[in-house]
Amino acid sequence: MTQVSASGSAYRFPSFGVQVLLGMVAGVLLGLLARSIPGGDANWLAQTLHTVGQSFVQLLKALVPPLVFTAIVGSIAALRELRNAARLVVETLVWFAITAGIAVTIGIVLGIVIQPGLHAGVDQAAAAVPATTGSWVDFLKGLIPANFLGIGATTTQADAKLSTTLSFNVLQIIVAAIAVGAAAVRIGAAGEPFLAFNASALQIFRRLLRWVIALTPIGTAALIGDAAVRYGWGTLSSLGSFAGAIYLGLALVLLVVYPLLLAAHGLSPLRFFASAWPAIQLGFVSRSSVGTLPLTEEVTERSLGVPRAYTSFAVPLAATTKMDGCAAIYPAVSAIFVAQFFGVPLHLADYLLIVFVSVLGSAATAGMTGATVMLTLTLSTLGLPLDGVGLLLAIDPILDMGRTAVNVAGQALVPTIVAKRAGMLDLARYHAGGAADLQRQALSA
Repeated sequence: MTQVSASGSAYRFPSFGVQVLLGMVAGVLLGLLARSIPGGDANWLAQTLHTVGQSFVQLLKALVPPLVFTAIVGSIAALRELRNAARLVVETLVWFAITAGIAVTIGIVLGIVIQPGLHAGVDQAAAAVPATTGSWVDFLKGLIPANFLGIGATTTQADAKLSTTLSFNVLQIIVAAIAVGAAAVRIGAAGEPFLAFNASALQIFRRLLRWVIALTPIGTAALIGDAAVRYGWGTLSSLGSFAGAIYLGLALVLLVVYPLLLAAHGLSPLRFFASAWPAIQLGFVSRSSVGTLPLTEEVTERSLGVPRAYTSFAVPLAATTKMDGCAAIYPAVSAIFVAQFFGVPLHLADYLLIVFVSVLGSAATAGMTGATVMLTLTLSTLGLPLDGVGLLLAIDPILDMGRTAVNVAGQALVPTIVAKRAGMLDLARYHAGGAADLQRQALSA
């Protein structure tokens, strides 16, 4: 976008991707500055970075329930016009499984070759069972909405004060939206006013999303700065081989597997990453696939050229069940780490179980948060000690940044590939899109 300065000379805003990159650089510098100020993470700059970063993520999360609900209902209505709707759903799930299978295989190979559990400098006394664990029953529970919109409330007491926190379960919202959308379509003409209202509401929430997207460079600076202040790199020394195996696996999936899959379908990997970069980067700094969901959906449709009817269904589903970082690479390497650390031998059947849990287990933990839940599900399935999770929690925030970035990239990748295979990908938009397109939309809003 071009602006005219007071002197009459024209200047152009840098592209959205450049703005975000500048935000990351500014965040690192501000974080280092905050660490040098007395008071640690309680000084004024550290607190400001934390507050601004969390406020930005909260703005994104606030849009998730209404945006997902209206988008899913709208997609159910729009899927009527797609001749191959059922095939699209099946192929989406198949590609979820294919990419998860590749990712977990890479994790297993790296765990066997690098042997992180034999090179750990952590004390076994640090082992502890986490407060939250995963089980296959959670999948069935997560499918049933607790209420109409899957929104829950938790009340806690601290210092004689009660505080209530609202939360939402994206999987339950998706289930409820699919049911409502299907019912509205099924009743015919009587459901048309509701579908029209839903379409109007969806446009409103999309406009709100564009306004929030315009704040991404500021949110990025705050989130990166906050991470630099709160999560030092010193703890990496004791678990260096483990962290290295995780990030090597994430890099192989993100920079090798995904580009190969795109190239195999005649799509430019560079164009994909140029378009998906805002969402991938936000996933890295925010460590929240759900918080990044609105932006992931935006770039998938508007920059990658995936039709809206399919995007609004596939991306929210992917955000809850498609997690190559948290549900494939991480539990595979971590399970092998725990087995090696405690001297428990693993056999071929155990490795096959890791693959099985990683391909299907993300759905079992979709209603819950954190890779720790997925890891406990893997360990309990293999019969490994859950105490091993406590050994890895010290560096989990650092690992979670990379895991979430890969999650988000995969959540945009699969709908793009499926749309291309179905012959409905807007190739002109794919090759001409990119992060700059989002900037123009946000500024024009």
